[in-house]
Amino acid sequence: MNFRTPINVEKLKQQVSYKKPVVMMGSCFTDNVGKYLKKYLFDVVVNPFGVIYNPLSVKKGIEQLLYREEYKKKDLRFYNELWFSFDHYTLYSDTNKEEALRKINADFLLAKEKLLSAGFLIITFGTSFAYRFKETDELVCNCHKIPSSKFDRFMISPKSIITEYENLLNQLLKMNPDLQVIFTVSPVRHLKDGLIENQRSKAALLLSISELIQLFPGSCHYFPSYEIMMDDLRDYRFYDADLVHPNENAITYIWEKFMKAIIDSEAQGIIEKIDPLLKSRQHKPMHTNTDAYKKFSDQLTKKELDLRNIYPFLRWDKLL
Repeated sequence: MNFRTPINVEKLKQQVSYKKPVVMMGSCFTDNVGKYLKKYLFDVVVNPFGVIYNPLSVKKGIEQLLYREEYKKKDLRFYNELWFSFDHYTLYSDTNKEEALRKINADFLLAKEKLLSAGFLIITFGTSFAYRFKETDELVCNCHKIPSSKFDRFMISPKSIITEYENLLNQLLKMNPDLQVIFTVSPVRHLKDGLIENQRSKAALLLSISELIQLFPGSCHYFPSYEIMMDDLRDYRFYDADLVHPNENAITYIWEKFMKAIIDSEAQGIIEKIDPLLKSRQHKPMHTNTDAYKKFSDQLTKKELDLRNIYPFLRWDKLL
């Protein structure tokens, strides 16, 4: 008997490699996949605005990368003893205005540079619900613990998502014609929206992406992370204790599906070769003053130097 419905993910004709940068934006699921690309030393920028859940805020972030030079002090707001930007997640907030701006621009300028030369832009939509700050009618990425009464909550229609992204993709592909865009929908359930509302929200995202892929058949693609979680791993043992977020087993399983379908064979071969090194580096010895540890350390150093010489193009500066 078969107790699962595995999803076979078709391989992309053009695949992620070590040769061109990858930019990733969207929900916290972006972080989950992005951590693997970072771990295996890809040239990748993950969520330069922090976690973004809705399509319009992701679009706004991409437009900022295309057309804004940098963030200025006038772009920051102050609330609850913190300086912050409505374009950014709380990770970028700080009690010091200059430090908040420094953190924002450090990631922003790097992502701006990478986007125009990127081989892939990976976008993960989380929810169709978005918020506007009533005082200025400004679309916000995060509410920064400001009372909900200060915001208007609304659901973005598939028609709006399609219209906004058709325009955005035309701009992007004009500036970077070889760019490949991979859309995915986060399997994280937004239970605060309500179970029925969450399903409707996800449906709107799926319908929008489907239409965009038809409009840009050679440039836009879909990776079924949502379907893998909902249909293949449809069991609460694959969730964290909150019953909302995928646990580490689920994330690893989806990453393996992603790797086989999205990452090219040369890069997969490199991953296989550097993975033992990464695992060895995580080893925490109880006694570092022994001959055995010195031998282990020397062998590890030699192995790393050998791999650095063979693959100098890897992001060794990001080695954890």
